[in-house]
Amino acid sequence: MSKFTSPAFDPMDVSPRIGSGYPEPFQQGCEKREKRRLGEHGGLVNFGVNLTTLPPGQGSAIRHWHTMQDEFIFVVSGELTLITDSGEQVLTAGMCAAFPKNVPDGHCLVNRSGAPASYLEIGDRTPGDVGHYPDVDLVADGKTGTYVFTRKDGTPY
Repeated sequence: MSKFTSPAFDPMDVSPRIGSGYPEPFQQGCEKREKRRLGEHGGLVNFGVNLTTLPPGQGSAIRHWHTMQDEFIFVVSGELTLITDSGEQVLTAGMCAAFPKNVPDGHCLVNRSGAPASYLEIGDRTPGDVGHYPDVDLVADGKTGTYVFTRKDGTPY
């Protein structure tokens, strides 16, 4: 139980969501990811803030980019490898990266170290977003307000 009173809270009091919402063929690599929805817990509606922890060998997501939503990450602890179209670079605590909407540069984070790593993930909730996954046959269609995963030709999983 937290010693804080609203609006303050201990992020570790927020239950983590383990894994991802990807269809079964794409679960591997993110199945142990822990995401704590801090913004939602605090009642935020215009943007999301997640504290995500990646155990060794796990990734943040499949490499992707968004049409309507900006994303920003800030590494809180540990070491993460950022993978984009430009290649790979190691990010450590205190470093950050920004991913503007509608820039088709797929990105993801992977923990290749031997210890857990955590980062804050901040993004807006602009409706009508579509997530593109350049390396696999997957699209996250959010045009109806809820993401629906399909193949690139529009057929469902």
